[in-house]
Order: sequence, then structure tokens, then C-alpha cells
Amino acid sequence: MKVTRGLKKALSSDPSILTLGTFDGVHKGHKKIISKLINEAKEYNLKAIILTFFPHPRSIISDEKNIKSINTLDEKIEIFSKLGLDELIIQNFDKSFSEMSADEFIELIVNNLNLKKIIVGYNHRFGKNRSADIQVLKKFSLKYDFEVIEIKAFEIKKIKISSTKIRNSINDGNIEICNNYLGYNFNINGKVVKGKKIGKSIGFPTANIRIDEKYKILPKNGVYIVKCYIDKEKLYGMLNIGYNPTFGLNEKTIEVNIFDFDKDLYGKILKIEFLKFIRNEIKFDNAEMLQNRLLEDRENCINYINSTFNN
Repeated sequence: MKVTRGLKKALSSDPSILTLGTFDGVHKGHKKIISKLINEAKEYNLKAIILTFFPHPRSIISDEKNIKSINTLDEKIEIFSKLGLDELIIQNFDKSFSEMSADEFIELIVNNLNLKKIIVGYNHRFGKNRSADIQVLKKFSLKYDFEVIEIKAFEIKKIKISSTKIRNSINDGNIEICNNYLGYNFNINGKVVKGKKIGKSIGFPTANIRIDEKYKILPKNGVYIVKCYIDKEKLYGMLNIGYNPTFGLNEKTIEVNIFDFDKDLYGKILKIEFLKFIRNEIKFDNAEMLQNRLLEDRENCINYINSTFNN
């Protein structure tokens, strides 16, 4: 898959089929659209292209300046790379691009990409102030001689899947719902850094995770069952997001206790998949009470893992 930074740099002499959008999460609904894109490309001998935007357009055109994303840009590129695309175009979504009219935008993709077909979701809008909808797109298709393919909403149990619903699930700690909508386990990637070694002092050594992409969404504070990937090794553990209230810390941390593992991880990059929310963060009266609860948490986590993944 070729990755091109900027629509104006994307020039294709080969006839193409395009789909476009933010694709935050690259969830089951998105993959339905992408599957149609790939099948059409193969059947009609077209170049399969996705145009996506970064940062999230809503951070530019709405009041949600600090909107969090389900995927970092690198995570999104990795997912796309496994789907059979010919090219991924990443357009910097800034104020100038947001003010491009629908006419200018369509003319640009038609001329640069030799566009023959375009696939969009049922609620797709484009152009300055999101002024143009699929009916406007169909009028452009007559002018520029390309076909518009509309994909209906993807539903699970009569619920329309959307990135917003998935972000809300993550914010609420509803990890199992989130993972069902995504079609894969929500995950973070971070570097192991030195912490205060509080966990080690009570028999639960943890790897402290630093995430540099501040726009990456995190689940609500609490304890989670997780799956960790370390140098291609898959291990389970429990992870805490929060402020360690028992010890009166003011800095939010991400700490993972990996079961049956005692190697040095400092400086390594860990991929951590969230499997299930266990409990909210609790302030205990002393370290011994915290230790006893962690023993109980660990047992609950291991029982869940054994019953869910080892049958």
C-alpha cells in the first residue's frame, strides 16, 4: 500500500475507485465500505484508494477542539495496510482545507485520481461547512462522469455503528461493547518508563506506560483486564488508569501488572489490548487493604481469562 501525504501530491493515471472519510476506529461499518471498495476495484480493474483526514476534522470545524481519537495516525495506517488497498492518501485537515468548496474538492479528486467510482456512507457530507450531501455528489457524478455507490448504515442488534458511539463506550469503560463495534480489541501503544515503584513495594510490579499522542482516547479511570504484546510474545495482565488515590498522587498514570512476567521492560514499546473493565479506582485506607484487593482483582482476571480464552 502506497501512502501519500496530501491530496495535491496524489496523481494517478490509472482509473480509480475512492472512498473517503475520517475512519476513526476503522470499525465494522468502515470495513463494510472498504470491502465494497476492494471488490469493485478487482471486478472493474480499478486502483483502490482511501482518502482520510488528520487531525480529526471536528477539531477544526467545531467547538470540539480537544476531541480524542480512537486510533493514532500510525495505528490507522497499520490497519489500512492489511486491507488490500493500493493507496492511502492522508490529507492534513486544516482551516484552509476546511474552507474548500464542494465544487473545488470534487474537481480536485476527479482530476488528480482519474476517478471512475466513489463509495460513501449513507450520511456522508463534504465541502465547506459540510454543505454538500450525497444528492449533491450524484449531481457532480453526472457532470464528471463517475459512479456513486452508497453504503447503508452498518447495524448490530439494530444499533447503527459509529465512531461517536465507540468513543462513548470507551469513555464509559464499556470495553466489550466497544470491541464488538470495532471488530478488534481497542488498544494503546506506549513506551515503558520509570515510575515510583509503588506496585513493586506491595508485590505487584507494574510497567508504567507513556503515550505521546495526546489526542489518543483512553478509557475511564479504573482497572481492566488486558492482553500485552512484548517482542511478539502475548501475555495477559491487569491495568490501572488513574491517580493512585491511596498514595495521594496527582499525576494520572497508566500501569500494567503483567501476570507471570519479571523481565526488564524499560524503554520497550508495548501494545496493550483492553478486554474487560473490572472496577473503578478506589482509595484504600492503607497499602495492605490495596494489596488484598489487588490479589482479589488478579484472581478475578485470571478466572475470566481462563474461562474466556483457554477453553
